[in-house]
Amino acid sequence: MGVDGPARPPDGANQRQLRRGAIGRRAGSGTNGGAGRPRPRPGGQRSSARTWWPRPRLGVEPPPAGSPPPAPLPPPSMPGRALPVPAPLLLALRCLLLGGAAAALLPYGASRGDRRLPDGDDESSGAVRLRRPLPFYEKRFGQLFIGTNGIISTQDFPRETQYVDDDFPTDFPAIAPFLSDIDTSGGKGTIYYREDDSPEVLGQVTHLIHAGFPSTAAAAFAPTHAFITTWENVAAYEEVSRSLEPSKKVNTFQAVLAYDDSDTYALFLYPPDGLQFFGTRPKESYNVQLELPARVGFSRGETDYLKREGPYYSVTSNEQSVKNLYQTSNSGIPGVWAFHIGSTSQLDNVMPAKVGEKPSEERSLGTLASTLSSSPTEQNVLDADYPDEIIDYAEPFYDENEDDDIVYLPMGPTQQVPSSPHPSYPDVKSVLPYPVMKEGPSLASPSSEDDVESSQETGVRTPPSLETSDSLLELTTEGLPENPEKDHIQPYPDSGAAPSEMDIYPEHEVILQGYPENAPPFNRGRQVVGVDEDQLTSTEVHGAVLKETCEWNHSQCSQHAFCTDYATGFCCHCLPKFYGNGRHCLPEGAVHRLNGKVSGNLLVGQTPVRFSAVDLHAYIVANDGRAYTAISHIPQLAARALMPLTPIGGLFGWLFALEKPGYENGFSITGAKFTHNLKVTFYPGQETVQITQTADDLGPENHLSIKTHIQGQVPFIPENFTVHIAPYKELYHYSHSAVTSTAHRQYSLTLGRINRTFAYQLHQNITYQDCAPARQRWAVPAVQQLSVDRVFALYSDGERVLRYAIANQIGSSEGDDPGPVNPCYDGTHACDTTARCQPGAGLAYTCECTAGYRGDGRDCVDVDECAESFHRCGHGSVCINSPGSYRCECLSGYQLVVDRHSCVPIPPPSNPCEDGRHTCASTDRARCVHHGGGSFSCVCLAGYTGNGHNCSDVDECAEGRCHQAATCSNTPGSFSCRCEPGYHGDGIQCTPETTPRLTPCEQERHYPQPGIVPHPGRHEPQCDEQGNYRPLQCHGGSGFCWCVDAAGREIAGSRRPPGTAPPQCGTPEPTQRPQTMCERWRQSLLEHYGGSPREDQYVPHCDALGNFHPLQCHGNSGHCWCVDESGREVQGTRSEPGVPPPCLPSLAPPTVRPSPRPDVTPPATGTFLLYAQGQQIGYLPLNGTRLQKEAAKTLLSLHGSIVVGLDYDCREEMVYWTDVAGRTVNRASLEPGAEPETIINSGLMSPEGLAVDHFRRTMFWTDSGLDKIERARLDGSERRVLFDADLVNPRAIAVDAVRGNLYWTDWNREAPKIETSTVDGANRRILVNKDIGLPNGLTFDPFSKLICWADAGTKKLECTLPDGTGRRVVQNNLNYPFSIVSYANHFYHTDWRRDGVIAVNKDSGLLTDEYLPEQRSHLYGITAVYPYCPGGKVHLVY
Repeated sequence: MGVDGPARPPDGANQRQLRRGAIGRRAGSGTNGGAGRPRPRPGGQRSSARTWWPRPRLGVEPPPAGSPPPAPLPPPSMPGRALPVPAPLLLALRCLLLGGAAAALLPYGASRGDRRLPDGDDESSGAVRLRRPLPFYEKRFGQLFIGTNGIISTQDFPRETQYVDDDFPTDFPAIAPFLSDIDTSGGKGTIYYREDDSPEVLGQVTHLIHAGFPSTAAAAFAPTHAFITTWENVAAYEEVSRSLEPSKKVNTFQAVLAYDDSDTYALFLYPPDGLQFFGTRPKESYNVQLELPARVGFSRGETDYLKREGPYYSVTSNEQSVKNLYQTSNSGIPGVWAFHIGSTSQLDNVMPAKVGEKPSEERSLGTLASTLSSSPTEQNVLDADYPDEIIDYAEPFYDENEDDDIVYLPMGPTQQVPSSPHPSYPDVKSVLPYPVMKEGPSLASPSSEDDVESSQETGVRTPPSLETSDSLLELTTEGLPENPEKDHIQPYPDSGAAPSEMDIYPEHEVILQGYPENAPPFNRGRQVVGVDEDQLTSTEVHGAVLKETCEWNHSQCSQHAFCTDYATGFCCHCLPKFYGNGRHCLPEGAVHRLNGKVSGNLLVGQTPVRFSAVDLHAYIVANDGRAYTAISHIPQLAARALMPLTPIGGLFGWLFALEKPGYENGFSITGAKFTHNLKVTFYPGQETVQITQTADDLGPENHLSIKTHIQGQVPFIPENFTVHIAPYKELYHYSHSAVTSTAHRQYSLTLGRINRTFAYQLHQNITYQDCAPARQRWAVPAVQQLSVDRVFALYSDGERVLRYAIANQIGSSEGDDPGPVNPCYDGTHACDTTARCQPGAGLAYTCECTAGYRGDGRDCVDVDECAESFHRCGHGSVCINSPGSYRCECLSGYQLVVDRHSCVPIPPPSNPCEDGRHTCASTDRARCVHHGGGSFSCVCLAGYTGNGHNCSDVDECAEGRCHQAATCSNTPGSFSCRCEPGYHGDGIQCTPETTPRLTPCEQERHYPQPGIVPHPGRHEPQCDEQGNYRPLQCHGGSGFCWCVDAAGREIAGSRRPPGTAPPQCGTPEPTQRPQTMCERWRQSLLEHYGGSPREDQYVPHCDALGNFHPLQCHGNSGHCWCVDESGREVQGTRSEPGVPPPCLPSLAPPTVRPSPRPDVTPPATGTFLLYAQGQQIGYLPLNGTRLQKEAAKTLLSLHGSIVVGLDYDCREEMVYWTDVAGRTVNRASLEPGAEPETIINSGLMSPEGLAVDHFRRTMFWTDSGLDKIERARLDGSERRVLFDADLVNPRAIAVDAVRGNLYWTDWNREAPKIETSTVDGANRRILVNKDIGLPNGLTFDPFSKLICWADAGTKKLECTLPDGTGRRVVQNNLNYPFSIVSYANHFYHTDWRRDGVIAVNKDSGLLTDEYLPEQRSHLYGITAVYPYCPGGKVHLVY
């Protein structure tokens, strides 16, 4: 049939063949439970040729139903006419390719009648009434609200702090093209919005929707209205800061909601370079450099009065995914994202666009357009095979809910592949089908250079003799053997002669006896995927030499298998509806994934190329025999040369081939452990390459793991050439423990009119371990034929991905029966990809959802075994659902037993530190630290140095530990200091016993010079704060003033008489005075509040001179009080709302006394956590190490406070905290009725971290405003500064009370560090300053004696020994930790991203639990309260 020849449209029953997209189907139909009938072919009769219809290109209107289908394309050697490009496609391209960043958006602005959102940080539009209700999810809404923060809703917004920093889902309906903290105040951008029904705009919108949804339903969608919202050059919210310049980054993006009476589609448009920032910093971040990536997606909100969480759909998950918004797409057009978001018919959740979306069963073939060029060089073989959005191949390679996107052109009706045992190979050009390239990102290219990874290979050159012109491409097929198989293939094993390759696989002769009569028959299952398989520790799976029985070895079988005893041992056999070798069994009729690594050492032409451990992913649609393979990030030169080597992916086709009756695919024989060896010789160049593929086992999700190594030489293939491989058949010979095959294949290289054919010969063998006791029952035919109906290979330069796609069937070596074939055996059935096809009589069949799915067989959905209690997880385990299956995971402290369902306690590991097996120095010099299992480390005690195995005394006297005025005495492991006569102190600090030395000014002021008699008129010099002479001196009695030098001597000519202006002395006063204490405190709190405090938050009131205003009030609460000159509250002056406090001397005392602070709500007995959350301290009890979330409550409410640091004194049962709003350190007893007590209320600016030393009865705190670390007694006395130098942003602090060591963090942006010293401030040193970013949380673990920290910059939780050695990562994927505490085998940290408490297992690093308080706001400090003191006697807590 020529290009313009007619063809009849296919019958509606043939729609299902398009649903399978990538690999062909023969006609056939069936119903679930009833007999099927043959599907009529185009033309009304069955044909051996399969007809494939092209998919419409972007913007192409589908032909009306009943119109003739498109004509098939000619093969490459046939000339054909190029089809004209339709006008709609030109219109779509014109709309998409307009220049300029803004041109990618729909028209907007005042000239289009847009309204503007008021400028501000958290503005909303008010209700915008729509001309027609808009469907969103399952409901219809008549109004919309536009928010500053990149969001649209159907109801008014809550306060931004309740949603702008949170993940989806939101509590209210949300449409979010860029949900982040956006600020348009001060002219920083504009937000426009309008409703539009103009034909111009609706036409553009329709074309963009059709580009992303080329389906029948979407093709019929014609919006009547569009709501367009545009955020133009908007900026991120930034805190007020004296030190940082405002950012100049702005974003522009657009959201379009197109709808009619029944459906709504959303378009999110991001022009090139329209996104300059990708996230915003949350308010109330309190000096923490946290940036949250923008959220993009949709949320239904709470669905009923029970506030149950509705469905939601999220597009972005991290910063990189936000960056991809304008670089990639789900519609095939970079920066254009399309979604189906509402419908009056059932729409469970948002449906994203997928270019080349498969037709559904209800879709008519008549709707598919046919505007295709006839040039074969324009057809990208596998672009439609693999979803364009899958870029990161470390993620799951395929979505099991997705079908394929390739559509094929017709093959000629006479082009049938021979089915003889030794087929001759027809010319490639006459049989190779050419799939149609779907429309995708090729319409536009990314604008930035780093959008795709470079494929340039250093040191790789193209051989000069091989270019892309016909004259230089001297490639011939001279010297090819006519059919190498005739010379090498011998019947095996029946005829006795075997290929020489088999000599390396000796068989073990075993005399077999009869098997039990009641042994169940072998189950002939089909294809893939189930729950976890047992991990075997022995390579000898089945007993033979020494009789082993099922009684002791049943655990070596799959949990979906039964064990049978035979005369010489036992064997495993899969249960009905499962298949495999018994050791590994998978449920029939589902999809399967394979993962692995590929390494290679190749000579491509004459150029060496090496690569190591690149990713391999494969996806198997088992119920029709399709296998897809992708190898990512492989060097370009090697990838092009490997395109003809389809056996790399062909192994997976053989493993999971569609089985004809009485025949078995590879996995049914080998299971998940085997080795595949392949030798390939290319002609005419005689290049030889060896490939070895090893399967190790099934992984946790039943993913087969494959290692591939490629070694040898392959022919060079120039750029831009495509590889075409004809369908083929090859014979596989089976014996016990080995499968062999020898074949000859041809492939063609094409470019334009260039078409050259080459060939290679391959020898392959697959070795595995069979079950010897059951060999007599082995029913696999000695020879089986693998039929490969479709095979394609493609290399994508942009993604650096090599892909293979193969459709496979395994059956008789004698060829197929020419009569009708049941659809279950040729893959033309209509069953879902997760269903088993059950053949009936003739062409009848039924569909049955595979294990773990339910439905009618045509449409199957996953069964949540965990939610529906269909699982077998036992005591101590947790059920985790997965597609088609589930798994059981043990709680902390438990491990799975052999049945993989029950958990038993983990026995305590042998502790070398306790049983004496360690090699540490003696206990008086070192301590042994146990790390679990047999692992330990040795640490020298304080006063000793060394590696822990050998420790020598430290001479502290030589290090100058004592004061200069003290005598030092060194002792083993210690030292002592004694102040010399005339000094007093502890030896570390010594002070003279005499009166402190005064400055000359102070001496003159207090003690007149000898010989001068004191008298009332004597001048007493004025001294400044440092005791120096003030430049201006005035006599208090006479009124004369004069200037003095630094020595107090009068400067001649400067004296002025009374009543005149005083002289100008010293340096002139600065024009801008320094900030006062009130102003600095106000600035600190404003930074904490994010620059915009809420009405209920306290901000100090300063007068014009910067002094504290005598009257201070707390926001809009009405509570006011008086303060002294230092800003401290005057006791007894706090008043109730409406009653002015007596802050001036003329006012009478208050008539209303302040109400008492709330009492402590006493906690229950046991171990619990205390956490700080703004104005309250929360209580979270522990059951073992599990969070008892249902018993959580507020321990103490502190109105007006911001509690940051938190710790507990286990001896007196009191909780201590810092308050940055009140600039105080406080405490409260846990006894019933106790009230808070302020113990430090002066000399603080921003007190943060707090640590209590219960041994020494002292506390330590950090002040990030004053850059100090201080200590005091627990009652606030004996306060002194430990450190006030070399600190920038001190935050967390922890103490090892037993050993007397102090640790703290400094999140200095330029040089973050963790430091340590003694509790007295001696021996200060840096502990960690490498590979840390924002060390917010710090804890000393009294159980392991490790110092551990949570880093919000690196997202890691790490630990180290107190000397800085033995550093290890516990968890490397935290969100945004603030504070951390250790208890038993868990860490607990507060997290600003989740606004909750997160539990982390110390040993595994797993996040085991989380608690999210009902009131969502940032959590600060956290501490653990034990019923005893570590290292001390037990104290009960009530």
